[in-house]
Amino acid sequence: MINRDTEYLSQLQDYYAENGVLPSFSRIATLIGLKTTSAVSVLVTRLKASQHLTSTPERRLIPGPRFFERPLADTIRAGQPTPSSDVRSDVVSIDRHLIQKPSHTVLLSVRGDSMEDAGLLEGDTIVVVKGAPYKSGDIVVAIVDNEFTVKYLAHDKRGFYLKPGNKAYAPIRAKDHLEVYGLVVGSFRKY
Repeated sequence: MINRDTEYLSQLQDYYAENGVLPSFSRIATLIGLKTTSAVSVLVTRLKASQHLTSTPERRLIPGPRFFERPLADTIRAGQPTPSSDVRSDVVSIDRHLIQKPSHTVLLSVRGDSMEDAGLLEGDTIVVVKGAPYKSGDIVVAIVDNEFTVKYLAHDKRGFYLKPGNKAYAPIRAKDHLEVYGLVVGSFRKY
């Protein structure tokens, strides 16, 4: 018998993405084409064992720690084309990959073009860790004279200042106060 758990899990992930909750056992049976809820129970037991699903204390089915993993099939060159490979070599949970400390992490949307040479474009979402250690050269979210901005942190004999990632903009020095709010540790965009 062919194990179709990966296919069934994909259908549950699609359902969750669309509805924000996992379906009931009877809805799972209809969704994936199983004839009985006892067959669903066996499937759910396997998906719980693999940590893709878990349950609340009230026995409501919810995503487990591995539910949001995505296949990392191969690397892809940005230069000359190379033969493709459909071999799954690893999996990545985007949340785990980008967010190390959830309680200290915020997502901010980029507005403007002052960091485009750093690869941060208008509409991108940046992942910021509040209170993380930083050094000159890091991309940070800073509060300069009571206004937020994202820039490179720079240092010279006059002290710390903010350097844009676009030559069309001048460096920013605080008139009164410069504070690093958080370190930018990642970014993403949706096309």
